[in-house]
Amino acid sequence: MDWLITLGTIVSLGGLAGLVWCILRVWKARRAGLDDESLRAEVRKVVPINMAALFCSVIGLMMVILGIFLGG
Repeated sequence: MDWLITLGTIVSLGGLAGLVWCILRVWKARRAGLDDESLRAEVRKVVPINMAALFCSVIGLMMVILGIFLGG
């Protein structure tokens, strides 16, 4: 089940990269000094991507744990 652990690690790292991207995008928008409505619009755009990245991270970690249980 080493392939499941490897695949899970890749999926989880991809989700983590997505989360970091979301954080940086909102941080950049906050530093740009946007008004309240513009900042809310930017955050609304990022929320679905953030949720998808979080989902990928969770699924990847589940795959790693499943690979450890089945392989060990």
